[in-house]
Amino acid sequence: MTQPVHAAQPGDLVEPIPQRHPSHEPSFWSSFLSFFEKTFTLVGLEVRKMRHDPTDLITRAVQPALWLLIFGNVFTHLRAIPTGGKPYLDFMAPGILAQSVLFISIFAGIAIIWERDLGVVHKFLASPTPRIALVLGKALGAGIRSLVQAFFIYLLALIMGVQMNWNPLALLGVIVIVLMGASCFSTFSLIIACLVRSRERFMGFGQVLTMPLFFASNAIYPVAIMPPWLQVIAHSNPLSYEVDALRGLMLAGGDLSMVWLDFLVLFVVMAALVLIGAALYPRVAQ
Repeated sequence: MTQPVHAAQPGDLVEPIPQRHPSHEPSFWSSFLSFFEKTFTLVGLEVRKMRHDPTDLITRAVQPALWLLIFGNVFTHLRAIPTGGKPYLDFMAPGILAQSVLFISIFAGIAIIWERDLGVVHKFLASPTPRIALVLGKALGAGIRSLVQAFFIYLLALIMGVQMNWNPLALLGVIVIVLMGASCFSTFSLIIACLVRSRERFMGFGQVLTMPLFFASNAIYPVAIMPPWLQVIAHSNPLSYEVDALRGLMLAGGDLSMVWLDFLVLFVVMAALVLIGAALYPRVAQ
């Protein structure tokens, strides 16, 4: 026989409903710090990969060295390209640094395809780590790799007599620009990897895009001598803004009047690409 349900009387002790204390709710700052902690954890993973295979960085330093030693010296003696009164080698050195950043970053997306084949991407997607943190961590990891290249190019440029700006703030600006440029192109690479999802197709796209991005910029000649249609492309190319900023910050007596615009353009492009990459990142696991 079922027992009658006892209705609560005014004098009865009623157990209070547990309520979540407001202090248990994650605050904005705790969420913000957690996001950056996860992001830099992923950056640390990328840096450890670099430590396991340092020969990759050494071999990648050969190409910019050849550009500076051969192409730079030849055109310095030809004096065929207007450089605003600077020696051509000085004019070219920041462009070769930007080129090195581009060449390292544009093929970073192939690592995403390898990670998918190894099951790493599926583990990342199953974790509570935000997709933006996953993409941004990989982008900054590519930036760290590019900083190693920047060290080699600075050393080579110093040996070759390029007049460098050693102001600490200028050096800090170069570091930030290299990180932002690498983040832009590595995230663009990740987006391509998410769309094609095949190593062979990715390598084809990477090889097709690298040279047009480089030559349709102001890395080795000024925009003013380009035909009008190519000038439009150069002004739409993030690499041009990276080169402009590096040229102003790296060289002694560089023009810093428009560096703020270069920073702004690279930041906006990087933010947009990271958001797109975060939205597409789950596709690579399909």
